[in-house]
Amino acid sequence: MTGGSFPSALFGGRRFAVCGLGRNGRAVVDALLSMGAEVLAWDDRSPPAPDPDRPRLIAAPLDDLGGCSALILSPGIPHDLPHPHPVAIHARAMGVPILSDAEILYRAVRESGSKARFASVTGTNGKSTTTALLAHMLGEAGVPVAAGGNLGTAALGLPLLPDDGVYVIEMSSYMLERLDRFHADTACLLNLTPDHLDRHGDMAGYAAAKRHVFDNMTPDDLAVISIDDPYCRKEAERLSSLGLRVETLCVHEGSDRERIAGFLCRSPALPGAHNLQNALAASAMARHLGLSDARIQDGLASYPGLPHRQALVAESGGVRFVNDSKATNAEAAEKALLCYDRVIWIAGGIAKSGGIDSLAPLFPRIAKAFLIGRDAEALASVLAGHGVAFECVGTLDRAVTCAADTARALDVGTVLLSPACASFDQFASFEARGERFVRQVQEMIASETPADRA
Repeated sequence: MTGGSFPSALFGGRRFAVCGLGRNGRAVVDALLSMGAEVLAWDDRSPPAPDPDRPRLIAAPLDDLGGCSALILSPGIPHDLPHPHPVAIHARAMGVPILSDAEILYRAVRESGSKARFASVTGTNGKSTTTALLAHMLGEAGVPVAAGGNLGTAALGLPLLPDDGVYVIEMSSYMLERLDRFHADTACLLNLTPDHLDRHGDMAGYAAAKRHVFDNMTPDDLAVISIDDPYCRKEAERLSSLGLRVETLCVHEGSDRERIAGFLCRSPALPGAHNLQNALAASAMARHLGLSDARIQDGLASYPGLPHRQALVAESGGVRFVNDSKATNAEAAEKALLCYDRVIWIAGGIAKSGGIDSLAPLFPRIAKAFLIGRDAEALASVLAGHGVAFECVGTLDRAVTCAADTARALDVGTVLLSPACASFDQFASFEARGERFVRQVQEMIASETPADRA
C-alpha cells in the first residue's frame, strides 16, 4: 500500500454518524476525525466511552441525527431486510443518506483533488483473491495502489493516492447497496450464487444489490463479467444494452481456459478452474488500467496467494494439509474439491441455506469426511444418503488428528479443510478457524517421529 494522508480539514464543519464500532466502524471514525469532521458514534453491544483527547467525537446513542451529512452503518447492520435497525429508520425519517465507507472514500479522494482511479470487485465467491491479485499486479508494475474494503483494511482507512494511483476495493452486497456517487473506472462481477438471502429477500434482491457495482460507469470504463451463471449473463446483456463496454469471461466453456492457462501454470498459488475466472477478471481489469500483457503475466507468476484460500500448510508422511477455511458455503467448497481427485475432507460449522446437497457430484472424491461444529449431524445425513464414509468428531483439533491418520491408512494424499459452513459456532471468524487448523497441523507434525513422516 502506498499513499499519503488526507487533508486534516477536508471535512471540517461537517458531521457524520457512525453506527457499529467493529473493525470497519472504528476505522471510519478514526478517518473522519482525521479529516476534521465531527463524528457521532455508537455501538449497541459495546457503547463507546467519551474521549477527552478527541473533542469532535460524540459518544452517544444516535437518537438525533440533526445536521448529519450521512449515516455510515457497519456492513453487518441492516437498513432494510430482514429488519431495519432503528437508527436506519430514524435516518430515513430525517432525510439523512445511509452510505458505505467506500462512498465516503470516493468523495474524500475527489474533494482532495486526486484523480486516482477506482477498481471494484464483487461476486459471491472469489472476490478476495481477485482483489488481492489485481492489487499485486499493479504494485509489481510500479503503480501506486491501495486495496481494501471487504478485504483487509476498511475502505475509509486507505490512504490518499496520487493521480496515477488505483484503489482496488472488494465490495460486498452490503456495501454496494449503500453507494451513491461512487464511480469505478473498471468493475467486475465474478459470479452469483445464493448467499445472504435473509438480507436481500431472495436471489433477485441479491442480484440487484450486486448490480450497484456498475453504477455511474460510462462507455470509457470497463465492466468485466463472468457469464458462467444466468444472473451474470443477464447483467452483461443489460449493461451492453446501455452502451457500456463489457468484457465477458466464459471459463467453463473452454476458450478462456486456453487463453490464460499459460499464465497460471507458473502460479502455484492459483489452483483450480475457479482461479482461472479470478485471473481472467484481474487481467482484464489490469489491462484496462494500462498494464501490458508482460506485466500481467509477471504479476500472475509472482502472486503469493491469500491466507485460508487453498493454502498449503505442510506436507508430512506423503500427506498434504490444505487450509481452505475461507470456504464458508458449498459453492466455495466445490471449487476446492474440484482441485483434488481424492481427499480426506474436514467440514462443518454453521451450514448455509441449501447445506451441502449441491456437492453430491463431488462426493466420490471424498475418501472420508470428518465433521465438526453445530451442523455436523445435518451434513452427516447428506453424506450418509450418498454412501460417503464420515465421522462426527466435534472439534477441529480432533478432526486434524483423525484426518491425518486416515489419510495415511487409506493412502490419500490430501487432507482438505474446506468447511462449506460459517465458523461462528466455534470460532470468531474463518480466519481464526484457519489459524487453528494451521497450528494443530504444525503441532501434530512437530510431535511425530521420523518414521511417521516417512
